[in-house]
Amino acid sequence: MYAHHQSGPKKFGRSSSFRARPRLGGGRFSRSKSNRRSRGEHIDFSRFVKKNVYVEEKPYLSKHTFADFSFNPQLHKNITRAGFIHPRPIQDQAIPTVLKGSDVFGMANTGTGKTAAFLLPLIEKIAKTRGKNMREKVLIMAPTRELALQIEEDFKNLAFGFGMFSVACVGGLPITKQIREIQLGVSFIIGTPGRLRDLINRKVLDLSICHSVVLDEADRMLDMGFRDDMVFIIGKTAKEKQTLFFSATLSPEIRKLTQLYLKDPVFISVISGETLKNIDQDVVRTRSKEEKLNKLHEVLKKDGSDKVLIFREMKHSVDSLAKELSHFGFKVGAIHGDKRSRERIRILDSFKKDKINILIATDVAARGLDIPDVTHVINYDVPQTYDTYVHRIGRTGRSGKKGTALTFVPV
Repeated sequence: MYAHHQSGPKKFGRSSSFRARPRLGGGRFSRSKSNRRSRGEHIDFSRFVKKNVYVEEKPYLSKHTFADFSFNPQLHKNITRAGFIHPRPIQDQAIPTVLKGSDVFGMANTGTGKTAAFLLPLIEKIAKTRGKNMREKVLIMAPTRELALQIEEDFKNLAFGFGMFSVACVGGLPITKQIREIQLGVSFIIGTPGRLRDLINRKVLDLSICHSVVLDEADRMLDMGFRDDMVFIIGKTAKEKQTLFFSATLSPEIRKLTQLYLKDPVFISVISGETLKNIDQDVVRTRSKEEKLNKLHEVLKKDGSDKVLIFREMKHSVDSLAKELSHFGFKVGAIHGDKRSRERIRILDSFKKDKINILIATDVAARGLDIPDVTHVINYDVPQTYDTYVHRIGRTGRSGKKGTALTFVPV
């Protein structure tokens, strides 16, 4: 599906021939259930069946080492402390481009190292400009609180020793604490569109001194109905700025945003269809709810089902399946948009540390999660689009390892 791959950065040409699809609603999760269903495309179930052709991942030959980048000595220490050895493809190509001050459009999936690809050069940029302008800030926008919190955690590790501070502006966590941190002074503002807009409307958050803006997983923010919030927030930032977009797809709407906000951007793609070759894809046909649950039980009992990510479409169905599997004796956790932030963080941490081996989630809650060693992805509900399917199953079969993707379909 994503077969396009480029060996190096190229200038991103502007096309006037495309037609933008209708604008998505600006409200947070504003689509009704019926609207979501109507937006789903008809997918031939045979596309969910493909035996893996296992290929050992060839190591990427970096053009640079981290030592080649003109970073502050403290930043080089933090890179070593973080265990980075060779730059990942997106880091190898994006870091020198961002350091030059160019706008970037990067096509990259979760788990490709893109967070460090923008954090490292932006930390270096702020470290250099702090003496001239102590007030300059970086804005990083992400679609979900989990991704925003993950980015902030990475920032704290990579910015260690610089005296830089950050704030995670996300819903579900106390806004008063976030207001206090903003007022004390921060260099990096990392947040989700809804909470960022709330803070701007309260006249707490001033983005006019943000000369560096990052939109991470921009395509997902559009899918979630955040378009108007994104446009509003970007409009509050400095007129002269460096803008970095990262997205897994290049839809007409994303292309339209790049034309509005990116100046002569460099286009970098590290997406390849090769990783899907390591994933054994199949369907499980069922006639009833009872048969469906029993067949899931059989899959989860098999040897090799060590770390399983199960996707469901609706929040209530996530909870009901979690209860049923717990009744069977499985160690299972569930996350969706109605869960409190602290609970979601705790459950994700348990899954990462193998305290539980089954995680059930909606697409919204699971977006942006980088969880290593997932052996199985199970689509217990058929995804709305094939792009969603590809994104889901890409959570397994990573780093040259084998993975399994199963999609439950009605007979």
